[in-house]
Amino acid sequence: MKSIMVVGTTSHAGKSLLTTAICRILSRRGWRVAPFKGQNMALNAYVTASGGEIGYAQAVQAWAAGVVPWVEMNPILLKPQGDMTSQVIIKGRSVGKVSASDYYEQYFELGWRTIEESLQHLGTEFDLLVCEGAGSPAEINLKHRDLTNMRVAKYLNAPTMLVVDIDRGGAFAHVVGTLELLEPDERALIKGVVINKFRGQRSLLDSGIKWLEERTGIPVIGVIPYLQEMFPAEDSLDLLERQSSSNKAQTDLNIAVIRLPRIANFTDFDPLESESTVSVKYLSPKQDLGHPDAVIIPGTKTTIADLLLLQKSGMAEAIQNYAASGGTVLGICGGYQMLGQIIADPEGIEGQAGRFQGLNLLPIRTVITGQKIARQRQVSSNYPQQGLPVNGFEIHQGRSRIEQQGIDPQSYHALFDDINLGLVDSCQSVWGSYLHGLFDNGPWRRAWLNRLRQQRGLKSLPTGVANYREQREQILDSLATEVESHLDLSLFLS
Repeated sequence: MKSIMVVGTTSHAGKSLLTTAICRILSRRGWRVAPFKGQNMALNAYVTASGGEIGYAQAVQAWAAGVVPWVEMNPILLKPQGDMTSQVIIKGRSVGKVSASDYYEQYFELGWRTIEESLQHLGTEFDLLVCEGAGSPAEINLKHRDLTNMRVAKYLNAPTMLVVDIDRGGAFAHVVGTLELLEPDERALIKGVVINKFRGQRSLLDSGIKWLEERTGIPVIGVIPYLQEMFPAEDSLDLLERQSSSNKAQTDLNIAVIRLPRIANFTDFDPLESESTVSVKYLSPKQDLGHPDAVIIPGTKTTIADLLLLQKSGMAEAIQNYAASGGTVLGICGGYQMLGQIIADPEGIEGQAGRFQGLNLLPIRTVITGQKIARQRQVSSNYPQQGLPVNGFEIHQGRSRIEQQGIDPQSYHALFDDINLGLVDSCQSVWGSYLHGLFDNGPWRRAWLNRLRQQRGLKSLPTGVANYREQREQILDSLATEVESHLDLSLFLS
């Protein structure tokens, strides 16, 4: 099957972004193209139409290619949950959790067989696959069990491009060192080098490029400028880069998102960051909460452990005091569970068995169970505006029930036409939902933001806006146009 492989000299070299851009470039040229990443380790996940989990980055790459995300595009997803363990997702379904030391002994053969099957299936449906590696392909202590990089490239006999982040410094050493550590048959597949995140005057780089090409015999096929577009990141380290690169002028609203240790699906807040009148700040639990217009507790892979950290750090009390003073608090998925009265994990599925006190801001009790709920949803809103269509997806292992005893039924209301998806208090100050992708829904997002604006005495924004997916399409087109002007793909398509 025809394919292109994208590997990097390091993590965060820009593989995901480049793969995304190539998918859109080739789709616009008429190819029926699909992304592929054999094994991904990430807490940002998406639920496909079949109810399977994949890395969110692969979903974005599928959208860039103009196709529906399939589980075969990311057949193995590892979701870290602390204590050197990860939940293992095979073809979209959780098959258990495993320690790092035991993973390859238990899952290597099954993993490679799953990757082969997925590649064969995709190969029958698409003209070309754009495959992304992970980390570095030259980790000599890990290469014998690397399922994601050159093993895939060799299986497909895929022409491979090597991406390096020049913004970090040491780019030429990274390229030469990586090539030196590859086996001859692996190095033979490297057909081009891409220098990514370049700032400054291009002519100053020419002598270095000439030396690199003469030294390695491999052409530099692209020098990609440092791009400010923010695409779904694969782990929370990218939040630091995202926050440091914020260049918004004065905004009307300030929203604080608590940066939990195992924060998951922080892609939920990309649509908020796209709002020119909103500033989104990610706060460590050890930082001062301050007085934002709203506080969001996001999803997490380890709800109980992150809840205990909020309590230990004092952030839990700060959020409770903030809510008591009339502040707006929103919890999503694990954050929603934290807003309740009790979270119980009788089987120790998340690692620590027991019953734990929540923030007691919503009348729910949650039990962590072994059976995961993962599905897309289409519902209608009750708040902040009646009848708005809302699309999203659920990924959670907790089951929450509403506590009836001693609770005034008029104090809390169903957020949607399915009460199991979330609650809001009668003051519309405390919100909780299991629905990821909530802010992707443009009219709902604007209606929620307008509640905050009213509290500040600000004029409401129009709610008749498109959903975020339309804005994402424009971003993908802009990315592809920019990358295409700096990247020569001719060697890979001949």
